[in-house]
Amino acid sequence: MIRARALKIVLVVVGLFFASNVYWVLTLREETLQMMLSIYATLGVFLLLAARKPSANRSLIAFTAWSSIAHAAVMAVQSRYDVGERMHLTIGAIAFGVIGATLVSLAPAKLRTAASFRPSAEVEPAA
Repeated sequence: MIRARALKIVLVVVGLFFASNVYWVLTLREETLQMMLSIYATLGVFLLLAARKPSANRSLIAFTAWSSIAHAAVMAVQSRYDVGERMHLTIGAIAFGVIGATLVSLAPAKLRTAASFRPSAEVEPAA
């Protein structure tokens, strides 16, 4: 119960954080950054919707978690080589890493249905 509530809270917070990128999409003039932020803004809206029933949105939560971890890894490597942006990239890497790790740790378990229980096939010994 506590874990489910924590997941819903995290989904709302991360969803609002990502959806707030709409402001930057509308105000920035750098096309590449606008494209990337528009994806995060869209993802934020879907995370807010997923907060209603996280167990029905496992794949979206998993995608958000693992893509955030991948984003954090790329930013961490870039921070090593781009001295001028090192602080910005390091803070971003930490933020995305925390988001990803939190979502992975709180992700809902896979639901088992009657269709997922199949009797194992019996194998006859070779003659």
